[in-house]
Amino acid sequence: MAKQPELDDFRVPYFDDGKKNTKFSLDAFDPSAKPFSTGSKDSDRSRLSEIGAQLDNLQERLHAQRKRRVLLVLQGMDTSGKDGTIRAVFHEVDPLGLRIVPFKAPTPVELAHDFLWRVHSQAPAAGELTIFNRSHYEDLLVPTVVGELDAKAFEQRCCHIRQFEEMLAYSGTTIIKCMLHISKDEQRSRLQSRIDDPTKHWKFDVSDLDARKQWDKYQAAYRDALAATSTDYAPWYVIPADSKTHRNVMIAELLLRELEGMKLEYPPAKESLKGIKVE
Repeated sequence: MAKQPELDDFRVPYFDDGKKNTKFSLDAFDPSAKPFSTGSKDSDRSRLSEIGAQLDNLQERLHAQRKRRVLLVLQGMDTSGKDGTIRAVFHEVDPLGLRIVPFKAPTPVELAHDFLWRVHSQAPAAGELTIFNRSHYEDLLVPTVVGELDAKAFEQRCCHIRQFEEMLAYSGTTIIKCMLHISKDEQRSRLQSRIDDPTKHWKFDVSDLDARKQWDKYQAAYRDALAATSTDYAPWYVIPADSKTHRNVMIAELLLRELEGMKLEYPPAKESLKGIKVE
């Protein structure tokens, strides 16, 4: 009998004491796979709604406690579904205590500082669940592909990222990093749909085609970045993303597992409120 897939089967092996992980390859993961699908799009959506109700309850406890923090990092090629993931996975979750941070190209002011300067201020506060739509990894991947970072500078930034994330984890932040793994064929289809549908033109930028021309370079940069920054305190997971509903269910299952593992409870009742009657 075939082994049932587990979430950790899609976790990138941990970076080990400065030793580059040469065994990790994105090619080992099929972007069209649907290991956590419940059978159909409708049943996936039904499962997502069930998880959403649980996430809502857990996130309310997180916000009420105001002690722990959660950071969900979403990275992926254009059209891999970062926006769609946020809309679907958090549809049932109360926005109180939920914060979404989109990272665009750095501004001149941001470029005048170190590359993590703009990121640190956006890290989750106590009681927050923060979602990075793109992240500090943009400042690792893009400069590498366009040739602005050599191998030494790449390794230095990876080291800085590990230290930054370790500091966040030490201060009470649970970090979950998801690479939305889409195939080149599926990306072509989604880009074309944005061109063909006038209501989706706002989503399309000609620069998306330039990035697509460098597909192989981006895949190599992702491989090296994930291998160098997946740690026990901030692991990476490769999420097969050709199926939108499967992508959403898998990330929701992953987030549910992590929040349940935190054993979140509401704050203790206040003795001072006992017996008070509201007139």
